Amino acid sequence: MSEDVLELPLDVAATRPILEHIANKWTVLILSVLCAQPARFNDLKRRLDGITHKALSEALKRLERNGLVGRKVLPTQPIGVKYTITDLGCSLREPFAALYNWSLANGSAMKEAQGAYDASRRTGGLEEDI
Repeated sequence: MSEDVLELPLDVAATRPILEHIANKWTVLILSVLCAQPARFNDLKRRLDGITHKALSEALKRLERNGLVGRKVLPTQPIGVKYTITDLGCSLREPFAALYNWSLANGSAMKEAQGAYDASRRTGGLEEDI
């Protein structure tokens, strides 16, 4: 194997539960927004185009439970809540930035691959999986 290839141990039992909590689209996007600055619920909802109220609420509760986000009740009328990223959540900044940059650099290549795959499926160019 080439020296420039990163070899990762495959310990699915140990990593799967953790990755299930941090590797979904809303978690990555929420933490990316909060890395820049704390935000209130409605500000997060506005910045995360397409997220529903329920999905954001559930994601924030999950992130708080996992120690990635902090929640502070504000003494306002009506009562407001501000979300901040914790030190643990901040530790994901670098890998999330790498993933974000990769998606920008490779999104068009993926779109082309999807188009080629879909076209070959329409013309019968690929055998069905067994």
